[in-house]
Amino acid sequence: MSRKVGEAQPDEGDSVPVLQPIRIPKPAEDNDKKTANKRVKDVEICVPIVYGTIAFYLGRKASESQSHKWTVYVRGATNEDLGVVLKRVVFQLHPSFNNPTRVVESAPFELTECGWGEFEIAISLFFHSEICDKQLDLYHHLKLYPEDESGPQSTKKPVVMESYNEIVFPNPSEEFFARVQNHPAVLLPRLPAGFTLPSPVPIENTERDRGYTKDHPLNQWFLNFSEADELLKLAAARQQVQDHIMKLKRQLSSMDGLPQLSKPPSGFE
Repeated sequence: MSRKVGEAQPDEGDSVPVLQPIRIPKPAEDNDKKTANKRVKDVEICVPIVYGTIAFYLGRKASESQSHKWTVYVRGATNEDLGVVLKRVVFQLHPSFNNPTRVVESAPFELTECGWGEFEIAISLFFHSEICDKQLDLYHHLKLYPEDESGPQSTKKPVVMESYNEIVFPNPSEEFFARVQNHPAVLLPRLPAGFTLPSPVPIENTERDRGYTKDHPLNQWFLNFSEADELLKLAAARQQVQDHIMKLKRQLSSMDGLPQLSKPPSGFE
């Protein structure tokens, strides 16, 4: 049965798991050599992602050492191309595989293998230089067998395990902001009043087509969440709250140095 990590219904009295976005540490102050790459202060960019595996039982074609064919991947939450943000992805497989460190340099960020055992896959995300100079490490458990093991395993219905999360980039560079403008895979905040950015970076159609997973052969098995749409709406709402907090911080900052009121304003007594 297809399911998402954390999708099981909680028992009576249990709390529902709360999504904890992955927050990239704020970049250090740019040194003199990087002054051209200005940053947008008090702004955050959010990139919703899904990472997971799809495993098919091989049935009569199965052998003792190769019972399943599986694919591990990182994709946009609603299947958009992540190549606008990701430069490459490294998948670290079990050491029993030939060349267990697999590097994927372009979208779609995925690889397919055959095997018989379940294990944890390390997934390292590397971003374009103007976005972030540090890698992000994720971990995913490859699942080959369904929860309900009564009867023979189907060769037509795969076992799907996916995790949803959001990568949050604080104080993005102007170049990063320009790169992802108008891109459906990225949630962008409102800019401070009067702030202008460079022109959006054009996206080659060939690049978009290559990484566009809505036409992916496994697309019918992806958790094309109407849930994901709700999660994206929640992320957008969170972003609006964050924007409001940043606006209030700027207002408070501008008030620093003003004389303190000796008594509350009328109506607040």
